[in-house]
Amino acid sequence: MYIGIDLGTSEVKLLLLSNTHQLVATVGEKLPISRPAPHWSEQDPMEWWHATTRAMTKLRAIAATEFSQVRAIGLSGQMHGATLLDKDDKVLRPAILWNDTRSALECEELTARLPTLPQIAGNLAMPGFTAPKLVWVAKHEPDIFKRVASVLLPKDYLRLLMTGEKVSEMSDAAGTLWLDVARRDWSDELLAATGLTRAHMPRLVEGSAISSRLVPEVAKQWKLPTEVIVAGGGGDNAASAVGIGAVNPGDGFISLGTSGVLFVVTDKFRPNPASAVHAFCHAVPGRWHQMSVMLSAASCLSWVTKLVGAASEGELLARVKTLNDAQRAAAPLFLPYLSGERTPHNNAHAKGVFFGLSHDTDTAALAYSVIEGVAFGTMDGLAALQSAGTTVGRLALVGGGSRSPEWAQLLASILNTEIVTLEGSETGGALGAARLAWLADGGMEAEVCKAPAIKASYQPQAAQRAMLLPRYHRFTALYPCVKAQFEA
Repeated sequence: MYIGIDLGTSEVKLLLLSNTHQLVATVGEKLPISRPAPHWSEQDPMEWWHATTRAMTKLRAIAATEFSQVRAIGLSGQMHGATLLDKDDKVLRPAILWNDTRSALECEELTARLPTLPQIAGNLAMPGFTAPKLVWVAKHEPDIFKRVASVLLPKDYLRLLMTGEKVSEMSDAAGTLWLDVARRDWSDELLAATGLTRAHMPRLVEGSAISSRLVPEVAKQWKLPTEVIVAGGGGDNAASAVGIGAVNPGDGFISLGTSGVLFVVTDKFRPNPASAVHAFCHAVPGRWHQMSVMLSAASCLSWVTKLVGAASEGELLARVKTLNDAQRAAAPLFLPYLSGERTPHNNAHAKGVFFGLSHDTDTAALAYSVIEGVAFGTMDGLAALQSAGTTVGRLALVGGGSRSPEWAQLLASILNTEIVTLEGSETGGALGAARLAWLADGGMEAEVCKAPAIKASYQPQAAQRAMLLPRYHRFTALYPCVKAQFEA
């Protein structure tokens, strides 16, 4: 048996997996978020630990026999968070999270200090990443910065309390802006730009390797065998990829949740920072991945559902099905930038736009415009990945948006690739973390990282694509026309 721990922003999820791929049990514990000032998002790291311990107790109660057979634990979780420790490993301040945007100015300063940063780190400096957060702390909380002895990512702070060791792995470390992503090692140049050295960083292992073992006190507290090993694990998206079997070059998935992600596995480091593409290490050895990121995806559908007063998202999507081709072709265009945008624009000031409203525009047309606009934004992301030389095969669709066949078909046609939905894909990073634990225990990748069963398949439709392409070209032409108005 193997346990996957997925430390999300709003919840800690635990999953118990057998070596026959049976999902024995899953549990979760909610987490609070603190927003003490505009643009701030913080959590108390001890909340992560208490929630994990409560979830472990729940998991043991549900499946006591299987729980006693656990051989390894894997970790996944929210990326980029800055957990600052002193020389005695005491937390110095609340952790600054991935969705904290206070360090926008520090991103500019960091890039000015080291213009080669995007080429080494594979990413532009953005407030979500870890390094700009430390530049902010050095400027605004200098007394705390002077006392910083270690910086750990959220899941790696859990590992410290579980094992007594400071260890990270390549996929999560790649999201700090301190990793030389091509070499899979800390970069002295990048660290120096934020006033840090390797001494502040944890030891690095691959995600499928053994990082450490549970300390006896924790094994006793959790009623686990003392020989349980802890795998390196992975950042949330990389672990989710392992969970759906996306480990070979060309494998990938689209996640339509609050935000939208297009994730593709690559055989080498393929950066394209100019288009705000993220290039990270994968959680398995010798592979990397690219991600395009939309800041609003399925959340756009939630927004328009409330806007028009529809009973539910499903009810609104049912109205979309009644539209004929002529009505879809006449629907407004929608720029899905309700929270700004990353790929390809990297513009925090961007806003959502309906363009082409008329007296004939009804709620069904608005809903269609929204799901089409998100599909077009995903196409922008694919184009950015392809411009870096990445090729894409069949893509799995996960997240809340995967429940809509209409959306899946739109994506298949505009991306011109097969889209599939998978059984059990909602388990996400927790399943990937458990599989990484299995690999660390000696499991073979071909056996462990199998793709789940296909629930449904959507093929590109030539007629639909022929209708969508002219609208997509107008969509891409619209943003440059209104960009200056966003800035104003």
